[in-house]
Amino acid sequence: MTHLAIILLQNDLAPWQEVMSTFLTEGGMPVLGTWIAAGLTLCMLSFVYKDNPFFRFGEHLYLGISAAYVMTIYWFNFLKPKFVYPLIPVLDPHYGTPEGTSLNLWIIVPGILGVFILMRLIPGQGWFSRITFAFYIGGFTGVALPRIFAGFLLPQFFATMEAIPWRVNSIDSAVLLLNSLILFIGALSVLVYFFFSMEHRGFIGRVSRVGIYMLMIAFGASFGYTIMARVSLLIGRMQFLMFDWIGEEIVARIASLFHGG
Repeated sequence: MTHLAIILLQNDLAPWQEVMSTFLTEGGMPVLGTWIAAGLTLCMLSFVYKDNPFFRFGEHLYLGISAAYVMTIYWFNFLKPKFVYPLIPVLDPHYGTPEGTSLNLWIIVPGILGVFILMRLIPGQGWFSRITFAFYIGGFTGVALPRIFAGFLLPQFFATMEAIPWRVNSIDSAVLLLNSLILFIGALSVLVYFFFSMEHRGFIGRVSRVGIYMLMIAFGASFGYTIMARVSLLIGRMQFLMFDWIGEEIVARIASLFHGG
């Protein structure tokens, strides 16, 4: 805010509109944005202490802006060009040109299905939304399942069935053999664990216990990766507060005080 204070002192007789215009045009907008971002960051981090009005303000502001942003994206990228223009082509700025949108009355069908979802807001008429959800879930399942099988399940299935390289000639081949054995034992033991047609006792019980360990390792690695991503975000916010908001020079002085002590 030092930049704004200097402008105010230099223009003590000028109206506030002129002062703000000068502030925004002379590089004050990044300063203002930094202070707003730092304030909102501190509001969200205040939840570490306890729930408070500052955190609720930041939370509501974030959700409100996010909802408005997503709604704007949906309107300009989806609803307007893919529903409004095909239904009323004269509203298209390119109407009458080869790039213009032509009339498509079939667009009324998804429009009606969209209105059915809004019927949930009317008491006693929520059952209309089930029709839309049935179309949506059924269509999405039909489109997504082949992609999931082709992109995730089948490659893993084929990778499990690859021949194990038993011949070891170097460190790389030994590592490849170890990875292949871990993959084979892990996949087999996990499948045995989920095979409930036989009682998990004796040899089957021991193999299924290995499957439990494999699942715990997989879930732990996934959880650790999630925590690592969140810590990376926290580090980014701390760096923003220290270097972009407080300033590198002040941070260096504070660090020198601790180093000198």
